[in-house]
Amino acid sequence: MTKTVLIVDDDPTQRRLMQAVVEKNGMIAAHAQSGEEAIEAITASGRIDVVLLDLVMPGMGGMKALGEMRDRSPQLPVIVLTASGSIDTVVKAMQGGAIDFLVKPASPERIGVCIKNALKVQDLQGEVVRLQKTKSGALSFGDMIADAPSMRQVVRLGQRAAKSNIPVLILGQSGVGKELIAQAIHGASARTGKPMITVNCGALPENLVESILFGHEKGSFTGATDKHLGKFREADGGTLFLDEVGELPADMQVKLLRALQEGEIDPVGAKKAVKVNVRVISATNRDLTSEVKAGNFREDLFYRLNVFPVELPPLSDRMEDLPALVAHFISRFNAQEGTQIMGASAQAMAFLKAFDWPGNVRQLENTIFRAVVLCESNELCPEDFPHISDISPDIIEQAEEAPLVIDTHDNGTATTHGNDVESPIQIVTGEGHVRALEEIERDLIEFAIGTYAGHMSEIARRLGIGRSTLYRKVREHDLEVRGEKLAG
Repeated sequence: MTKTVLIVDDDPTQRRLMQAVVEKNGMIAAHAQSGEEAIEAITASGRIDVVLLDLVMPGMGGMKALGEMRDRSPQLPVIVLTASGSIDTVVKAMQGGAIDFLVKPASPERIGVCIKNALKVQDLQGEVVRLQKTKSGALSFGDMIADAPSMRQVVRLGQRAAKSNIPVLILGQSGVGKELIAQAIHGASARTGKPMITVNCGALPENLVESILFGHEKGSFTGATDKHLGKFREADGGTLFLDEVGELPADMQVKLLRALQEGEIDPVGAKKAVKVNVRVISATNRDLTSEVKAGNFREDLFYRLNVFPVELPPLSDRMEDLPALVAHFISRFNAQEGTQIMGASAQAMAFLKAFDWPGNVRQLENTIFRAVVLCESNELCPEDFPHISDISPDIIEQAEEAPLVIDTHDNGTATTHGNDVESPIQIVTGEGHVRALEEIERDLIEFAIGTYAGHMSEIARRLGIGRSTLYRKVREHDLEVRGEKLAG
């Protein structure tokens, strides 16, 4: 998704000059002429990536607006604009949370570099936070991209499971993100901060499975030169995630069942059992019901693991999350590779949406990684995805924005045409009376938000109203707009 820069200045000439620089650098410019309007825009959209903030404005001044922004969105980079450039002013702004400053009039080159540096810092900060949460076991459902309708039930079930120690079985195709759900359940539970140990059961050497899971005593077998605790004891007090649990050999299934039932394990060579306090989350891409019928998986273990099943949909069933996932991976790889990709073009997004993604989110992640490395501009284009070869070239042409045309038919229904979208807006009631203007206005705004994917600048332009008016009407009509979809 293209980055959005909010320009906050009471001088319309300055806003237009800044807009020209922003758009020249491949970004979207959003406007606010006061501190109050800027706070309103940030709160309503949630998709502002950088703020250019003038310090001297009527009403709410720049410093007060900066404080409000820090309170509402601590990670949002703010660049302050000042005409004085005095040391005291700059120091106060930086202490207030500004990431950089510009002395007006600033050259277009300086403005462009300043914005790109701010975005780079934002990417780095986001990656650091992600790594810290993953390492500490504090990753939660709020850190997930899961706004698609098919994912809401997954999140709801995961949050319920996190409130207890009930065994969870996560089902889904390879690459859908089963481990991420397990991490979120652990992070949202009372065990957060405790160890979360992951074991890929399909990757364990068959002759070492028992030792790796349950540990062994020194000298218990040839090569056992030291005592080994095993994964269950490493996870004591926390969570043990058994990925691809359907791959466990039959003899280990018996031992795992005992560990789950009795809360104790038998290390190889130990004289007595060891008590463990472990919450077990398992996952598989196999149909365990079929495996049980075929005699490949123990029925009693299956029922012990399948107490609270959570099934993840494939990426093809949650394409509403694709833009946010693409933006997330671009930011992550920007931080890792030192690149400055601003987003993906409309043609590239249409290209990605047309693909069926048999490898799910993992395949998308690797695809974006390769595209970021190949990209020679400031946004990903279709030619950066040469390995996705079975997409029709017509998809790229269809990505061009079609005009919105409203035809009113005799039945009082307005039908829209554009990008093959059809969404009726009722003009009259079932009794033949004209509906209230307020009701029609609400439906039209709601339709526009869906049609233009939350791109608030485009919505306001199409509706012929100002952005601040649009935000106000969204609140007045109590419309539900997902922040991640608002693009500017």
